[in-house]
Amino acid sequence: MTLAMHITPDIQAPLTHAPFGAMIVEPTGVICWANTVCATLFAEPDTDRLRLGLLFVWFCEEDAETLRQMFELFFKAPPAQRDPWTRKFVLNAADGSRPTIALTLAPVEGEHGRDDGSRAIVYVRNTTREITAERRFSEMFESLPLGLIVVDGKGRIAQANAMLASQFGYPVEDMIGQPLNMLIPERYRTAHVGHLADYCAAPASRMMASGRDLTGLHSSGREFPVEIALTRFENPGQPLFMAVISDVTHRKRSESALQQTNAQLEEFTYVASHDLRSPLRGIGDLVSWIREDLGEDALPQAVRHNFDRITQRIERCEQMIDDLLSYARAGVRDPKMHRIDPRELVEEAMGMVVIPEGFTVEVDIAGGDLMAPRAPLSTSLRNLIANAVKHHGGGAEGKATGHIRISMREEGRFSIFSVEDDGQGVPPGSEERIFKLFHRASPGTDGDGVGLAFTRRMINAHGGMVTVQGRGQLGGASFEVHWPRILLRENDDD
Repeated sequence: MTLAMHITPDIQAPLTHAPFGAMIVEPTGVICWANTVCATLFAEPDTDRLRLGLLFVWFCEEDAETLRQMFELFFKAPPAQRDPWTRKFVLNAADGSRPTIALTLAPVEGEHGRDDGSRAIVYVRNTTREITAERRFSEMFESLPLGLIVVDGKGRIAQANAMLASQFGYPVEDMIGQPLNMLIPERYRTAHVGHLADYCAAPASRMMASGRDLTGLHSSGREFPVEIALTRFENPGQPLFMAVISDVTHRKRSESALQQTNAQLEEFTYVASHDLRSPLRGIGDLVSWIREDLGEDALPQAVRHNFDRITQRIERCEQMIDDLLSYARAGVRDPKMHRIDPRELVEEAMGMVVIPEGFTVEVDIAGGDLMAPRAPLSTSLRNLIANAVKHHGGGAEGKATGHIRISMREEGRFSIFSVEDDGQGVPPGSEERIFKLFHRASPGTDGDGVGLAFTRRMINAHGGMVTVQGRGQLGGASFEVHWPRILLRENDDD
């Protein structure tokens, strides 16, 4: 029997160039024809080596017997009632490899569109990569430290990982097939049905209920805060959807504690301002009255000096109260965003600092504009530049010499501003201490030790951070401000 009797040109042409393996077989399993892709899957050098061979010999005994039975059932049915079927087998290829294949047996039309029932088409597809991908996905699904759940269109749990089961207090097997509502507090269940229907109608990857707090229900009846990200889960059958669920209990507690601390700090500073200013002003008035009563001209020089010292210390205490209030306000983020040219920003900050004539300032900007609140960023840079001058240690003000370098670069989502000098630097072990409130880095300089604490608090409030190296490339202190060019969601209230 010739090949032409087994396959017509209108079938042979597309099968020859198909991107998958294809062969024509007889009811006995004899291969009449095969394309080159099929020969490659079987690791044969050409298609002629497959022709007139027996398909069953390419499989283990158990798979071969299963395949014989499937052939028998297929060819016993009348040609018009032969439905395609697909099953996975392990192929014993000629080179010793054992790929997993999907083998599909389908009817083949004879000449003039009639199936004479004497042969069938076998489609062969290598599924090794798919199986490997499925296994890797399963391993990742189970090992991720996030709760993962797959839900079908009817709101039933199709798959869940161990982390999610731990979060909600259920064994994984007890969750499969159960309604998703078991994980939702009862008061939200009615509304959730509508939300699920809306998402199924227009699925998209997004955060669930953005801007609203979400709550999960533990098996014990305890409720806890969660964040949920939704995405469509590709599935050839029914539609499935995957959710990534994070237990944010600890974060919510931290946020609440931070808010409470900030509120208490603000309350303390305002109360302290009111309660301390009045007695300080009273003391100042008393000193003035005593000096008037005693007569300024009649006072010995030593007494006048002591009165002056009292006045200076009263003014110092009032300045510390003002600084404390500024420190409390620095913890509030400025919502006003501006497009900022970093070079103009640095020049603006430098213009507000008295830099001795003996100092040289080098500016190196390697980055574009950024969107940020202008005032806190400008204030932070001004404080660091003033700090580099004040604590340089190069001589008396106006006669000092020194070198300051101000630079900016972009790294990830941050614009990094650096302020370096060639001064005395920061003593080892003091890198964190200098950011403490009322700590003075150099005891012989003016100020009350609020500047760096104020700067760090203001930068942190806007999602950034400031660090220092005791000895930088210039030999002195090196401060770096990481300021976010791209605000994270929790930092973006607009």
